[in-house]
Amino acid sequence: MRIVFAGTPDFAVPSLRVAAQRGEVVAVYTQPDRPAGRGRGLQASPVKLEAVGRGIPVFQPESLRDPASQEQLRALKPDLMVVVAYGLILPKAVLAIPTHGCWNVHASLLPRWRGAAPIQRAIQAGDAETGVCLMQMEAGLDTGPVLLEQRTAIGEAETGGQLHDRLAELGAQVLGDGLGLLRAGIRPVPRPQPAEGVAYAHKLDKAEARLDWNRPAVELARTVRAFNPWPVAEAPVAGERLRIHGAIAVDQAHGAAPGTLLGASRDGIDIACGEGVLRLRTVQREGGRAITAADWLNARRDLVAG
Repeated sequence: MRIVFAGTPDFAVPSLRVAAQRGEVVAVYTQPDRPAGRGRGLQASPVKLEAVGRGIPVFQPESLRDPASQEQLRALKPDLMVVVAYGLILPKAVLAIPTHGCWNVHASLLPRWRGAAPIQRAIQAGDAETGVCLMQMEAGLDTGPVLLEQRTAIGEAETGGQLHDRLAELGAQVLGDGLGLLRAGIRPVPRPQPAEGVAYAHKLDKAEARLDWNRPAVELARTVRAFNPWPVAEAPVAGERLRIHGAIAVDQAHGAAPGTLLGASRDGIDIACGEGVLRLRTVQREGGRAITAADWLNARRDLVAG
């Protein structure tokens, strides 16, 4: 089975490995190298690095809308195109090229959380469960019928980064199941997505990382988890701006104005919220590294009573 794989970030790498085990990956498509790091030198995507290491030809078009790119893809004679967090829109002409069309590994239980940031939005919304879908792609954004899915509970303390890594592996498993069926001559039965329950996972914006102390502590704690490791929540605390890597909500009544420092101990830094208290566990000062609340308190002796 001739597979063309299209993907870009770390999330797609486990799926590329499975595709290479279950079929012949004749080419990899990935985003062009981008400037990154302090020196702003060009950096290859994780998928490109994996493909080069496996000796797979790599293509990096800026778009798949031009006829030359489409003819290049057609010449590869793919049986299937697998798309995982590629970052480019596939036009109808491209979707029609592979014999079995294009499959997409998506990190949510569709139709919930279509779009760019399904993992973080699921945590932010307080979802108890998420999963991965293997979807037959069509022209709409994540609207295609679902071929296979796997569900998983979201841990109460699980961060966006931890869930990302788990779903990347789970997505590879689902893809492997689908490829195994196809190789056996069994095409997974497509299940149209229901019209109800559609939610859009908008791309993360750094401005969202600024915590609003007027919000309930439960919501802020979920945002802290979702935005770890990026963009990382931040807020003013006791006269300095802290990035917040870890926090929990405490169900505690108080009469203080939102944003008031209620107390600081080795257990955490308690901040009054619109409802309840947010206890900061791991923070980062400007220009510093992530530290525990106890270490922060050692540096802020002015906050220690007596």
